[in-house]
Amino acid sequence: MKVAVLSPVAWRTPPRHYGPWEQMASNLTEGLHQAGIDVTLFATGDSVTASRLSSVVEKGYEEERNQDAKVLECLHISNLMEQAASFDLIHNHFDFMPLSYSRLIKTPVLTTIHGFSSEKIIPVYQKYNRDSHYVSISKANRHPALTYLGTVYNGLDTGSFQFSPSSDNYLLFFGRIHPDKGTAQAIQIAIKSKRRLFIAGIIQDEDYYKKRVEPYLNDDIQFLGAAGPDLRNELLGRAIALLHPIHFEEPFGLSVVEAMLCGTPVIAFNKGSMPELIRHGNTGFLVNDVEEAVAAVGQLEQIDRHTCHEWAKTRFSKEKMVEDYLNLYHQII
Repeated sequence: MKVAVLSPVAWRTPPRHYGPWEQMASNLTEGLHQAGIDVTLFATGDSVTASRLSSVVEKGYEEERNQDAKVLECLHISNLMEQAASFDLIHNHFDFMPLSYSRLIKTPVLTTIHGFSSEKIIPVYQKYNRDSHYVSISKANRHPALTYLGTVYNGLDTGSFQFSPSSDNYLLFFGRIHPDKGTAQAIQIAIKSKRRLFIAGIIQDEDYYKKRVEPYLNDDIQFLGAAGPDLRNELLGRAIALLHPIHFEEPFGLSVVEAMLCGTPVIAFNKGSMPELIRHGNTGFLVNDVEEAVAAVGQLEQIDRHTCHEWAKTRFSKEKMVEDYLNLYHQII
């Protein structure tokens, strides 16, 4: 079986910091390669993979901002589609644009839908629903107008995360600094529960950061910026809990799984995929507002960190994801 994995070209695959779609394309590619599958990764030229790499774009447009994103995307997608006959299956991690080629080639296309940026993109998915195959990354993120071949949860390289049996008694916010992610609410939870808070992530909304985050920074509430793998593991592993007060129907939460792999429970607003990722009262708490989150902070002692680790390792590993996708590949081929 020869498989082409199409990654986005906003960031490197795998990303240096942010880039969840690129991270999943990388995890899948490396997992397929380790499983003995003949796989080619289509990504930026600076991407890192043990498999074959095909690229016509050297660096991601979010990392070199002088590039035109649409031009790079067109060059990148067409590079794969012009080689489509060389593969038994194309696994698309690049949203809806590659679907416009799907009726022009004979190779089947499987698209992992990582989320919907807007209802306005649904007509494209609807148009190719009968000719293509869709996979959701959580049951919560399924659109009622579409038909899905299955649900495959994102899988992480569990060996990259170190289990920590104890914590340093601080709370952690790990993610984009954006209203959707609830950074401001995480700050309020920390203040009301009288706990230290570390904030790590890229600033995606500068105005939000200036008005809702920066004024509260002090010795007890610290912004650390983007965190690479080493700092990420240290922060996640030593936290007493990850705060995830999201304000949107999140399709999946990589930081939620990453925290649990390190043994750290998660306190999350009960939206989107959170009930599928967190076992309430067992690996964390699902809450509805800041006050309930503050109450949950007071109940963290009842959570066993090893249970968090085992839950995430069993359910959200790279190996489990690869196994589930291979089952779908065989159905299609």
